[in-house]
Amino acid sequence: MSSPVTVSILGKEYQVACPENEQAALISSAQMVHLNMDKIRNTGKIVGLDRIAVMAALNLAHELITIQNNQGAGIDEINKSILQMKDRVSIFLDETRQLEL
Repeated sequence: MSSPVTVSILGKEYQVACPENEQAALISSAQMVHLNMDKIRNTGKIVGLDRIAVMAALNLAHELITIQNNQGAGIDEINKSILQMKDRVSIFLDETRQLEL
């Protein structure tokens, strides 16, 4: 049976219908999204919640794909791939921001 769960992301509350046996996972997911978005916002490089949300979604999706593609690889290799991708995204965002100025 589904029941509403309230989660908070960047100070905004959202109610999400969720089966009772998946509520803990939903809360953990919301915390992960919040932390990722907060980290992006605190860099000061991206302005606007919609852009922050898109970058957080891309970061999390990339992490998931990297883990799926490297199931046989060690955790160090996975972390290295994630860091490289984040560096490339940061460079791209810096270049984009300079173009906007």
